[in-house]
Amino acid sequence: MASSNDSTGRTPSIEAYPDGPLIVRGHVEIVDSDGLVVEPQRRTVALCRCGASLIKPWCDGTHKLSGFRTDPVDHD
Repeated sequence: MASSNDSTGRTPSIEAYPDGPLIVRGHVEIVDSDGLVVEPQRRTVALCRCGASLIKPWCDGTHKLSGFRTDPVDHD
């Protein structure tokens, strides 16, 4: 991901939500497993991390039902 600003002047960011999706804010190029660019329909999108979403690469909330858990991050 480039660190340049998007068209709004903000630097794009990706935040991993605990036990949930990756929240992508700003313009970043999202490429699928076939190398094709996936165009988001919004400036902020949620990407599936649990693998159970029916609308991959987007999150559909299935992680809540599947019991998906992430390991706590040690910032030390």
